[in-house]
Amino acid sequence: MATRADLLAVPVPGVRVTRWSTGELYAGMKEMYAIGRVEVGRSEWWCRGKVWSCGPGSLQILRPGDVHRDISRDGPGTGQCVAFSASMVERVIGKVCVHPQLAAGDERGAAFHRLHHAVRAGADRLELEVAVAEAIDALAAVGDAQCEYTRPVRRAIELLREQLAEPVTLDDLAAHAGLDKFHLCRAFRAQVGMSPYAYLTRLRIMRAKEMLVAGVRPRDIAPRVGLYDQSQLNRHFRRIVGTTPGQYARGA
Repeated sequence: MATRADLLAVPVPGVRVTRWSTGELYAGMKEMYAIGRVEVGRSEWWCRGKVWSCGPGSLQILRPGDVHRDISRDGPGTGQCVAFSASMVERVIGKVCVHPQLAAGDERGAAFHRLHHAVRAGADRLELEVAVAEAIDALAAVGDAQCEYTRPVRRAIELLREQLAEPVTLDDLAAHAGLDKFHLCRAFRAQVGMSPYAYLTRLRIMRAKEMLVAGVRPRDIAPRVGLYDQSQLNRHFRRIVGTTPGQYARGA
């Protein structure tokens, strides 16, 4: 079974819902706070330096910038993901490092299950808004400092985000992180799941997507996200998103 992801319209600003099905191994990086619920299938997946096992009813809870990848899958799987914009979450509870997974029977997941059921049932706007508010509030209860990156890796990520549109060298990152560059590369890949350069490229494409949705012309984006020219933007965008910037803008 090939991977399929269908966006569902919901009447709550800042919320995005995706219904997915797959028989393949999937990898990606989250752009929003995301609460995924597995309905069918079992798999092992990697996030923040650890391997997790999930099955029907389990919840996957990720934050913006989290890299995740499937390691193995026991047959086809289906599920649903409800995602919130970072601003929507952080103005309520601040930045939070959430535990990446909750088991099916974990009581801390009750508000998240209610939200998923409300979406699937086609609840009206008020019911959905209440479910969204309760789910965001519940994110604070699944905070887990042990799942946070180490301080050097956090500082490296901070610099990549702050200087996304500017040239950044490995020496710059190492100095900001307080590690030599060899230790930083090893620690970054072990905890984040990719190299600092690959992570920065993902950040740049995420910013490019935001700009396209806001109506910025593709040819004006590359220098504003730290890429050399439109051809480099097109190449990275197609590899990561699966379409060209122009196609993405027309479908936004």
